[in-house]
Amino acid sequence: MEIDNKYMKRCLELAQLGQGNTSPNPMVGSVIVYKNQIIGEGYHKKYGEAHAEVNAINSVVNTELLKQSTIYVNLEPCSHYGKTPPCANLIASKQIPNVVIGSIDTSSKVSGKGIEILKNAGCNVKTGVLENECRELNKRFFTFQEKQRPYIILKWAQSADGLIDIKRKPNDGQKPIWLTDEYAKTLVHKWRTEEQSILIGTNTAILDNPNLTARNWIGNNPLRIVIDKELKLKSELNIFNKEAPTIIIADNSRKNEIHKILSKNIGIEFVNFSNDIGKQLFNILYKRNIQSIIIEGGGKTLSYFIENNYWDEARIFINTKNIIEGIKAPVFSTNNFIKEKQLSNSKLLIIKNKD
Repeated sequence: MEIDNKYMKRCLELAQLGQGNTSPNPMVGSVIVYKNQIIGEGYHKKYGEAHAEVNAINSVVNTELLKQSTIYVNLEPCSHYGKTPPCANLIASKQIPNVVIGSIDTSSKVSGKGIEILKNAGCNVKTGVLENECRELNKRFFTFQEKQRPYIILKWAQSADGLIDIKRKPNDGQKPIWLTDEYAKTLVHKWRTEEQSILIGTNTAILDNPNLTARNWIGNNPLRIVIDKELKLKSELNIFNKEAPTIIIADNSRKNEIHKILSKNIGIEFVNFSNDIGKQLFNILYKRNIQSIIIEGGGKTLSYFIENNYWDEARIFINTKNIIEGIKAPVFSTNNFIKEKQLSNSKLLIIKNKD
């Protein structure tokens, strides 16, 4: 078991290297071991390119050793033809006798079919090695497959006295309170490259005029989403620049209006607004195969997702200074898992939803 854990940890390290580039595919790493020595390894680098098992097998110099080796992989090898051929078939064709798998792929396209192919080919298959760690790595993928919605991350910064901003109005000239430092800003931009989409509400778009891009980190910009029920937003806002695609979610009653900000870079999804706009949003993203979203809206938007239990993780920066008067930060119940990290002028709380 210790040996299996050792090589599965290496699979996870390799898999992590693909973060931000494999979606909607999961992050996968693979290691091939002969007589307790690694003779090949690889990971899924980019969506549409070779999978981890293929890269690991191709890295082996003496392919005759494959017939006496063990291949480790943190996720069940695929069993269907997609952008690439099935990895389970490849492993079987190379006559690799032992296969150790971290977690079963619960997507409808695989879900045990890869393991079945391997067993039918005479492979010894072991599953469940560091399963919790393997599922945690691909939490976005598993949430999407099992709950038919994206993995939801809430993010905000608040003062020591529990406020996220002063009270502001459009055109009053007041800028938002800066509650983090440059390190935190860079970290947030890194997070954006790791997720497929990012959402704000109408007020945040108007008052803050954010770009919602990853300008301070190398990687992909997320799909920008703004809830603009009444189509109030103006074309000169940063969220409508050409740096990343944007979707507006508007009320279906406005569908016949010719909206001035509509362009090739902007899509409008019209929905019949209800008290449960969250489910409508999830349906839109599920159809687009969007597996993760960061909510960076104001207090009203964030509280909506919390009150409806539409969240998986929250990342909160807490500054040491007080604002005294302003907008209250959202509040969680106490039955959630918390990690804490001290930064230069604030601390970062990572809260996981246990429900």
